[in-house]
Amino acid sequence: MTDTAVSLPKPRSELGEIFHHLVRDPLGLAGLIIVTLIVASALFAPWIAPYDPIAMNIPDRLQSPNLTHLMGTDQIGRDTFSRVIWGGRVALQVALPTIAGAIAIGLILGMIAGYGPKWLDNLIVLFFDTVRSFPTVMFALAVVALVGPSLNTVILVIMVTSIPTYGRVVRTLTQSLKEAEFITAEKSLGASTARIMTIHIVPNVLGPLAVLAAMDIPTVVGLEAGLSFLGMGVKPPTPSWGSLLNDGYSLIRNTPWLIVAGGIPLILTTLGFTFLGEALRDVVDPKLRGKGGK
Repeated sequence: MTDTAVSLPKPRSELGEIFHHLVRDPLGLAGLIIVTLIVASALFAPWIAPYDPIAMNIPDRLQSPNLTHLMGTDQIGRDTFSRVIWGGRVALQVALPTIAGAIAIGLILGMIAGYGPKWLDNLIVLFFDTVRSFPTVMFALAVVALVGPSLNTVILVIMVTSIPTYGRVVRTLTQSLKEAEFITAEKSLGASTARIMTIHIVPNVLGPLAVLAAMDIPTVVGLEAGLSFLGMGVKPPTPSWGSLLNDGYSLIRNTPWLIVAGGIPLILTTLGFTFLGEALRDVVDPKLRGKGGK
């Protein structure tokens, strides 16, 4: 008599499950590919870019796209393709710290507002409303005009204006979670507030925050590009997609490839992170995930 061993499929980890659902969703897969290419090109910019992005070469100025310069050159002979690649690094240097800082501060303030006493909730909400009452672009322009354009200034301004968005989401989720049965059971067993927040509330709010962050990255990148386009973002000659658009706009009649080169990465970034965010939303939301099947 022989025993037949039945091999059960090994359960996937949480990250593996998310990746599995992303690659099965056409939009999610497209977003994942675009985002991976953008991030990889930014990380490996020194090896991908064929030229120094700030090196001037006056004899080769305003060349149209060719085999030597794939996206042509600008008004002082700098290789546009190299500036696009390095501009992606600048965009991520602004977007990632900005979103990470806004999530961290918004998470803390949102949990305190949602779980704390009513007077503290009102005070934090008042802070959120005060910050959001200023138009983001006008607030950024005012701060940059006062302290001067720099990468750190752009990061700080966008981070501060993004905190209320994450804080309000965390506050709402915390208020709904603190009335849940498993939280009530933890309280009855004598669990501390710190334990409830770190063990139960934080894991349940990180999913929605990840979706929101993916959707916000194109907004942050676009805002940085807008400030650089106005000359109030990163300082020249640092390559930025916004400065490429500025150069292309001033020379659009003679060199349309400059504005195209600055616009394409912004469009791809928006599409990639939006597709990825939509796919992540379907994974995070149990109801939408159930509709997709397994």
